[in-house]
Amino acid sequence: MEDLTNIINDDKYFIFLNEIKNDIISTRRRVLSQANNEVILMYYRIGKGLINNSKYGNSFINTLAKDLKLEFPDMHGLSARNLRYMKKFAKEFEYDSILQHNVAKLPWTTITTIMDKIKDTNERIWYVNKTLENLWSRTILEHQIATNLYSRQALLNNKISNYRETLPTELGKRALEMLKDPYIFDIEGYGTAPLEKDIEDALVSNITNLLLEFGNGFAFVGRQYHLEVEGEDYYIDLLFYNLNLKCYVIVELKTVKFIPEFAGKLNFYLNAVDMLLKKEDDNPTIGILLCRDEHKLTAELALKDVNKPIGVAEYKYVQEVPEYLANSLPSIETLEKRLNNKEKLQGENNESKKSRRNI
Repeated sequence: MEDLTNIINDDKYFIFLNEIKNDIISTRRRVLSQANNEVILMYYRIGKGLINNSKYGNSFINTLAKDLKLEFPDMHGLSARNLRYMKKFAKEFEYDSILQHNVAKLPWTTITTIMDKIKDTNERIWYVNKTLENLWSRTILEHQIATNLYSRQALLNNKISNYRETLPTELGKRALEMLKDPYIFDIEGYGTAPLEKDIEDALVSNITNLLLEFGNGFAFVGRQYHLEVEGEDYYIDLLFYNLNLKCYVIVELKTVKFIPEFAGKLNFYLNAVDMLLKKEDDNPTIGILLCRDEHKLTAELALKDVNKPIGVAEYKYVQEVPEYLANSLPSIETLEKRLNNKEKLQGENNESKKSRRNI
């Protein structure tokens, strides 16, 4: 009993216990990841075998699926439909490409989704990398494909910005890759011509969708963020901090087409945030000006001699959130409930730990 009391009163025991738990969790993840890799590569080999035996005709796969089911009754993934996917996988992907681009790290259903919906090889690899980078679920991936994220974000020649001219080389490249054109927002219940305030209301009311659209690394700081300069009040529409770029990002929303004066106002906000909020180790603040029509040539001319990093993009409305997306994303209420439950559980764990130490 004395030994037990010594153990539960020693913080080093709980530190050691936590180390073991973390080791078990990380090892399980590695094992599951390695197992997934092996399954995907096995599917590829089966697919190659099916290609080599194509001379037997269409009924061959149906017969093979039935025999495999008899041999491995508890094993999933050996249906005739899945065997045809394996054949398609082996036909449309090169083995070296699978290893080089980490395709085998993805769940099989994600791979089949990419095969079904994307035909271009470069576009496929881009979605593979983005899925791994952002840990997208299949439903989120489907949403990104449905809203044509590749052409909105990956095709740099479509974008209007001075990021490369105003930022260090690598940061400017990454900032440009982050920018989308157009952005697509879900605005419901405000008619065809909502006010700027209405747009902000709709976006902030579903912060999960908003962060999904802006992309990986964005943290929401505030809406109508207040700045005071020489006794005058100024309000930024939306303020974010990008954890990947390590900088503040100002987003200004306009319900009309782009005019040059917008760039001047945003340039002022960027200077103000750099002076009032930016920390010494932060990168320069980046601006995104969202308009109903970016008027490309006018925007390019307006940004020509601006020394602060500004991107100009159009935004569009989606009148209805796709059903699969709405079902896959938690609401603000759900997130708050989860947070409260987590805090409650942590409190109970702390009380339990105190009780055990008082034995």
